[in-house]
Amino acid sequence: MLRLKEISKSFPGVRALDSVDVTVGEGEVVALIGENGAGKSTLMKILNGIYQPDSGEIILNGETVSFPTPHAALERGVSMVHQEPKLCLPLSISENVLIGHLPKTRLGTVDWGKAHAITRELLRRVGLRLEPKTTAEHLSIAERQLLQIAKALAFNSRLIVLDEPTASLTPVEVDVLFGIVRDLQASGVSFIYISHHLDEIFQIAQRVAVLKDGRKVAEATVAHTNKAELVTQMVGRDLGNRFPAKGRVPGEPILEVEGLTGRGFRDVSFMVRRGEVVGIAGLVGAGRTELARGIYGADPVQRGAVKVHGKPARIRHPADAIALGIAYIAEDRRDGLFMPLAVKENITCAAPEKFSSGGMIRERARNAIAKDYIGALNIRTPSAEQPIQLLSGGNQQKCILARWIVKGVELIIFDEPTRGIDVGAKSEIYRLVDQLARDGKAVILISSELPEVLGMSDRVLVMERGRLSGEVAGDAATEESVLALALPSNTPAQGAYP
Repeated sequence: MLRLKEISKSFPGVRALDSVDVTVGEGEVVALIGENGAGKSTLMKILNGIYQPDSGEIILNGETVSFPTPHAALERGVSMVHQEPKLCLPLSISENVLIGHLPKTRLGTVDWGKAHAITRELLRRVGLRLEPKTTAEHLSIAERQLLQIAKALAFNSRLIVLDEPTASLTPVEVDVLFGIVRDLQASGVSFIYISHHLDEIFQIAQRVAVLKDGRKVAEATVAHTNKAELVTQMVGRDLGNRFPAKGRVPGEPILEVEGLTGRGFRDVSFMVRRGEVVGIAGLVGAGRTELARGIYGADPVQRGAVKVHGKPARIRHPADAIALGIAYIAEDRRDGLFMPLAVKENITCAAPEKFSSGGMIRERARNAIAKDYIGALNIRTPSAEQPIQLLSGGNQQKCILARWIVKGVELIIFDEPTRGIDVGAKSEIYRLVDQLARDGKAVILISSELPEVLGMSDRVLVMERGRLSGEVAGDAATEESVLALALPSNTPAQGAYP
């Protein structure tokens, strides 16, 4: 069905792709893997008309084609489900799913009854129980991701690119997604599947291509490779044990939450001590992100109390939380980035006191700080001056993490900290989180990846429909024990929670 033939693409200071060749057969799922910055997303943006190649050909069904715009690709049956959802947030779900081809009445007006009925069926197919009239801005990241897939289905695409589609999905939603992919594959629809979750590759793909530094370095059928081999091809080294040994010794409480209630959560009480990592698990819609935003002052709370170092804290705005030594890294990295600015400015913006005096910026000191953390977190960028919008998603995430380490906060709330980050970078993040705790910081780790929560946490708190349903000691926590608390027996094991 598709051949990307000798595709090359360069950006200022970066050769993103160098003569890459990838083929996809009809009804086939081909996985595309590699570290952040390997060129995966750039290649797919070329396929979908977002970028134009410097050289090479796109051959679709035996015909050489050119896609000057994403709409041109869509008209030829090629669509892309982006890692960062591309939606018109003020519009309704129906308008987003059917944008450009809303059904009309005989009078030429929009047939909203038919539009909502079509949308409701598409939502059912992707496991979402949502009202089509709801505006997209009220959806979680995971719900927005699934909505993009429904949108691709609405356009009857024959080749769908899935760019990190499960990054914010729980196992329940992943199973729903894979069921959709298999059903469409059986009808001849092809997929290019980009993911850092290598276990998923063996569940859903028939072939896998590995990119490294803009080149295709390997290709194999999934039946004739294994996870260790793929990791070595991706990063060029053996990562060993992904998670650091725990053995951390908690100290006194830094944060105490008592009966906190707000939009999406209620009557939540827990504490986080110095030197420990507390994981928060639960299905999408369980209230994890809402709780974090309430603690941080990003959203108002209705009642309850927060104490920091044993003293009552009044947090009505993120600035209040930062002043108390609390940082929050959002699940959508764009919420924490200043896209027009350089890498160095994004890393240092929260701590001007570290590189200024008398109202004057000491540029040499700021550059030194930025370069130190670019190296420490292995941020792939040509220089500290590079606009952050030109970095891959995972490297953008590392810049936000570096910002709060520079600031020297005492408690970091990580909401999906490794979302969209490759396996090598994940190990680096895990070691860094462990070192933060060993240095006396407190960490709250919210993640949809159960192995990540279990591997990193000293204690695991489980939320279910806005309430804290239980706590499990890290050493005793298993996927079964956490899911038992996250999925009560009277809860349908399908779709995202409302």
